Amino acid sequence: MAVRDVLTIGDSRLRQVSAPVERFDDPALAALLDDLRDTMAATDGAGLAAPQIGVPLRVVIFGISRNPRYPEAPPIPETVLINPVLTPLGDDLDDDAWEGCLSVPGWRARVPRWRRLRYRGFDGQGQPLEREVEGFHARVVQHECDHLDGVLFPDRVPAGLPRG
Repeated sequence: MAVRDVLTIGDSRLRQVSAPVERFDDPALAALLDDLRDTMAATDGAGLAAPQIGVPLRVVIFGISRNPRYPEAPPIPETVLINPVLTPLGDDLDDDAWEGCLSVPGWRARVPRWRRLRYRGFDGQGQPLEREVEGFHARVVQHECDHLDGVLFPDRVPAGLPRG
């Protein structure tokens, strides 16, 4: 429906904790999902969270087939994830991958993330969704879901890890 402006670091709306979606039959939710898809495509994002376009709801979208920002990344199916719950699977962290963010332009860093996890929530029609994922897919989900709690990736970078 529309490409929306992506909020950038310094905008206080990015630091808010988002509210859960309560009605899946709301036309405003369908419009939000269209705007997230359009904005993610227009910005070459691997994912986008509703708070990044100024909507404080627990909604993320992610997925890539080919992406110039992540040329080596494996494909991830396009996924709408609403009211997500993430559960790490094991204790292994991956701290060797670089992350960037549309809301933190021009900055990248190595961010420790769980290597494997299970996510569950709902799709855009309110149907339950659950997957176990690893690697880049797990990283993208964690990154996008952080936005729902007002967390940006620089908040996760420990002292001593490379930044650039």
